[in-house]
Amino acid sequence: MAERKRIVIVGAGFGGVKLAKLFAKENVQVTIVDRNNFHLFQPLLYQVSTAVLATDEIAYPIRSFFRDRKNVDLCMARAEGVDKNRKVLLTDQGEIPYDYLVLAAGATTNFFGMKNVEAHSFGMKTLQEAIQIRNHVLHMFERANMCPHDAEAQKRMMTFVVVGGGPTGVEESGAISELIDVMKKEFHDLDFNGIHVKLIEAMDCVLPMVAPNLREYTVKVLQRKGVDVMLNTQVVDYDGNDLKLKDGTTIPTNTVIWAAGVKAVPFIATCGEADRAGRVIVNEKLQIGDSDSIFAIGDCANFQHGTERPLPTVAPVATQQAQVAYENIMRLIRGERELKDFHYKDLGSMATIGRGEAVVDKTSMNPQLTGFIAWCAWMFVHLLRLAGAHANFTVALKWTWNLFSGTRLGRIITNTKA
Repeated sequence: MAERKRIVIVGAGFGGVKLAKLFAKENVQVTIVDRNNFHLFQPLLYQVSTAVLATDEIAYPIRSFFRDRKNVDLCMARAEGVDKNRKVLLTDQGEIPYDYLVLAAGATTNFFGMKNVEAHSFGMKTLQEAIQIRNHVLHMFERANMCPHDAEAQKRMMTFVVVGGGPTGVEESGAISELIDVMKKEFHDLDFNGIHVKLIEAMDCVLPMVAPNLREYTVKVLQRKGVDVMLNTQVVDYDGNDLKLKDGTTIPTNTVIWAAGVKAVPFIATCGEADRAGRVIVNEKLQIGDSDSIFAIGDCANFQHGTERPLPTVAPVATQQAQVAYENIMRLIRGERELKDFHYKDLGSMATIGRGEAVVDKTSMNPQLTGFIAWCAWMFVHLLRLAGAHANFTVALKWTWNLFSGTRLGRIITNTKA
């Protein structure tokens, strides 16, 4: 019997897990390499950070996906590079040999070289970062409640700034404003007139991937929720106390949540020609450079063939690319020379703005949706993508309860210092 081909997949995000599930049915040996032992549903990180959901409702053990597939294994390690000549993946836990390698390592926060901003603000790409935001925001209320006579300190504590007008920034700022409504009922001596939520965007609009009328609708909903939407506004520095803007304005705040950009994890740029965001450039077959054994998909891949700009870093791109990468690798294993080109099918864009409010643009269901109907569509799509029946049931129950009551049961501080 011929020896099984070794497929190594770096990253257990949407693309990596999809790819592993496809290969699990074949006569190959699959190794998933990830720093964590869980698959993370990143689109709902903001709900952990604002006490709507618990961590186990958006994270699922990787091994649980493959409990009935003995040809799939997990190596909990951090990828650090690739030795193409020897065909091994280099990790902090040693070398992993491969016949075919797929880079699906996702992305990390891009602070655009601003070291002070990176040191003092909060990213929103990992489960640990979401928990850190939740702890910090809850601490700010507790600390502000204890210093009613220090107006300047209280103002910094009670000003929450979200930078980035994409889906993450819009969703986070809307969720914080609703969390404040919950806190009003419990902090009896705190002056809530001094609390501010600001959404800063360097461009002239939020949600650039949707139609102009939906952007305007989003801004109006956020403003109705008490969010100060600041467009054409660029951040230049932040020291943990004062956020400095390009026009010279300073915003006193202890809380800056950075949702303004993403870049590939650092080692990806060493695997081939990369763009400014560190994403490795792939051909139409999703291969890197002149290698026929290394593929890249999802957030760490720059695919720009027949498109004006590289494809966006969203889950549908990663899962569709996983399907084509799987088909092409299986063709190579069978000795076929002709590989399949990747063509992205745009499934539309959506973002939630808060309880019962969302925007949906250009889906198969409807060209455009807003308000409660859009929120229901957003909820349905996200429930479909969650891993496991437990998550589907508990998340649906919490969303429904939150819709009617606004309750945030996850307001638990798990660290002792702000």
